[in-house]
Formats: sequence, structure tokens, C-alpha cells
Amino acid sequence: MSEIGKKIRIERLMNRESRNMVIIPLDHGISDGPIEGLINITDTVNRVAEGGANAVLMQKGMVRYGHRGYGHDIGLVVHISASSVLSPDPNAKVQVCTVEEVIKMGADAVSMHINVGSDTEADQLEMLGKISRDCTEWGMPLLAMMYPRGKKITNPHDPVNVAHAARIGAELGADVVKTVYTGDPDSFRDVVRGCPVPVVIAGGPKTSTDMELLEMIDGAMEAGARGAAIGRNVFQHGDPVRLTRAICEIVHHRRPVEEALEQLK
Repeated sequence: MSEIGKKIRIERLMNRESRNMVIIPLDHGISDGPIEGLINITDTVNRVAEGGANAVLMQKGMVRYGHRGYGHDIGLVVHISASSVLSPDPNAKVQVCTVEEVIKMGADAVSMHINVGSDTEADQLEMLGKISRDCTEWGMPLLAMMYPRGKKITNPHDPVNVAHAARIGAELGADVVKTVYTGDPDSFRDVVRGCPVPVVIAGGPKTSTDMELLEMIDGAMEAGARGAAIGRNVFQHGDPVRLTRAICEIVHHRRPVEEALEQLK
């Protein structure tokens, strides 16, 4: 029965027609503190839900504050790993929540962050393997954030490293892999081709313009990505509702970037 449980839950994170997903991560408070856009997390959830996001992603302690019991429904992904910028090694992620806790919160999926190439890679991969086992047991979808980060990683967007990181997520049982964009559709197509589970792209650092962000998402979709998980570029935007709508136009309806930008006018 766990297989049908995963199927039912993961479909709550998708657009039923496009089978793609727009997820808005709001877990930055634990790594960066109460930054702009996350001080009032209830308001932010309302805005991205109004914009048509399929799901939000947050740490367990924020679920009670982000719960939306009215209006347009929105899926919930609970993040179960953490580190902060104050740490001697911010790349060292540890488990801070269990799959059982996530189930009790009514979530649709769990997510965890793995830094491939970090000094603690071995511990993080062991953690991913155990969480994958628990997710299979309980029928919970697992979103693995797989990033090449560490002393040996000189270019975190290198297509070979990104493809390797994404493949590790699939190898260890992730149902969806989130990773960084490699900069162009051709190289990212190799990442998608090498990962047998759906790939969504991360938003990364704050972009300079809306056009830059939407072109990145469009390039990833052209390469075969199944969606986007965009955090600070959405929740720190002047109008998260309209930007979320623009992203959905690209991800779900494959509108050209120029048409999607009309949502921001």
C-alpha cells in the first residue's frame, strides 16, 4: 500500500494537467535567520498560494504558522535537515526531523538537503539512505536537494558534477531531485537524462532581473525539467503573487518568457 500512498501524495504537489510542479521553499529561516519575506510566513504562504504555487516547503516548526485553512489549497513539503550560516561548516547538514513527525503534520512529502563533495558527505549520504527507507515504509514522497558543494568543488554549476549529484539522489531512492541549473539547456539536458526521477531546478542566489530568473526556468524546462523550486527570488520579490503566476505560466503552460512577463505588468 505504500506505493499508492506515494502516488497520491506526490500528485498533490503537481499540476494535474502538466504533471509539473512549482514549489516555493521557505526554509531559509534556519540557515539565514528571519530574513525579508519570511518574517511573516503566513502572509508569504498566502501570496504564493494565490499565485498558483503547487506547494510550499518549510521546517517543522513553521508548519503551524504557515498552515492555510482557507482559500486556494497548497501542498506541504517538510524539510528534515538543517545547518546555519553561523556554523563552522554550513555545508554539514544534520537530520532534525523524522518521517513519522512529518506524517503527523499532514504533509505531502519530505525533503532533505545533501551537499555532495562536502567534508561530511558520507554522513549525509547515510542519512539520505535511511530517510529513503523510511519514506518507502510510510508511503511518503522524498524530495532530495542534491548540490555539488565542498572544498574540491570549484564550480558548483559544472554539468558533470551536477549530473553526478542528481544521479546520487535517484540512486538512493529520491522521488524528486532538486538541483542547480547548469547555465544552458544543452548541458542541463544531460543532467535530466542521467537522472531517472523528475528533476526540478533551484532558484539559487537572488537574480538581478525577473527576465533572468524566468529565462533560467524556461531553459531548464526546455531541457526536460519537471518544474522549479524557487525560494528567495519569489518570497523577496516585490510582488510574489504575480511572479509565482509568471513562473507557473512557463512551468505548466510553457508560455514564452515574454508572455510570462506580462503577468508582472
